Amino acid sequence: MTTNGDERDRVANIFDVARLAGVSHQTVSRVLNDLPNVRPATRDRVEKAIKQLRYTPSQAARALVTRRSRTIGLITTGGPDFGPSSTALHFNDAARDARYAVSMASMLDSDPASLRSAVELLLRQNVEAIVLIAAHAGALDAILGIDLGVPLVAVDAGRRPGVHSVALDQYAGARAAVDHLISLGHRDIRHISGPRDSTDAVERIRGWRDALAEAGLVAREHLVGDWTPASGHRHGRALAIDREMTAVFVGNDQMALGVVHALAQAGLTVPRDVSVVGYDDIPEAEHFAPPLTTVRQNFDGLGRDIMTELLAVLQDEDAADLPRIVPELVVRESTAAPRH
Repeated sequence: MTTNGDERDRVANIFDVARLAGVSHQTVSRVLNDLPNVRPATRDRVEKAIKQLRYTPSQAARALVTRRSRTIGLITTGGPDFGPSSTALHFNDAARDARYAVSMASMLDSDPASLRSAVELLLRQNVEAIVLIAAHAGALDAILGIDLGVPLVAVDAGRRPGVHSVALDQYAGARAAVDHLISLGHRDIRHISGPRDSTDAVERIRGWRDALAEAGLVAREHLVGDWTPASGHRHGRALAIDREMTAVFVGNDQMALGVVHALAQAGLTVPRDVSVVGYDDIPEAEHFAPPLTTVRQNFDGLGRDIMTELLAVLQDEDAADLPRIVPELVVRESTAAPRH
């Protein structure tokens, strides 16, 4: 690589090294400054990348790690749903406790152009890392296509290269809900899911199917909602005419409210005629008529786990992801044994 003439701009910089080594630029700077908290394998990757790119660090590059902004960028996508909103709120609390500021970028749409604009805005504020709380799986794919130069922590990212994931175990929560209905004696258990592009919805569908399969029961085609009471009401009206169905596992509490309303309008009583289980345990769930059996998600713990993971990643790029938080089944009065 040469620095002469028109090729001057092709000289490798610290961000090129970071991309090649698969780490953040702060980690490269820690290696350059021979600082601790860098694993030997990570240090070796960085040193090989430096050699391969023939990178010569500047004094500014060496100093990058010491110019900490103590600011985290937070990107949220989708509507103001209870789960993501609660997670973001508790993450902000945890960041404040750790004496970090949070710069937020919230958007209804998660198209690549909007996400790129949000990322660029946060990077211009010299954030030390970016947190993604997204309603749709495509948001993470769009961000992974951007050269960040800082660590990325995402909720429910799964095992993806270049990103650390913190998550609630949606699969286990769905299994608990359906296992509860099976234990009561229900054999025809329908499911109303969230949107097709929601990672949470996909995992809850998988848990519902596997719980039924393990019990030797048939999983009929699930109905797709959009998290709103209106979509739950619409599908509840369709289910009300199915006299074989005795229970419904609903993808969130808001849709469950719509289902209970539709069943009542059809002259059916919950849980005498149909048992209903929701998901999330929103504050209103215990005041439904009847009080709703649901799956309680620990959004407080999730928000704090994001910050815990983030602090670990800032110290060590190869920090392991935290275990998934298992939701808790809360049994109330909307479920009972089937009449027949």
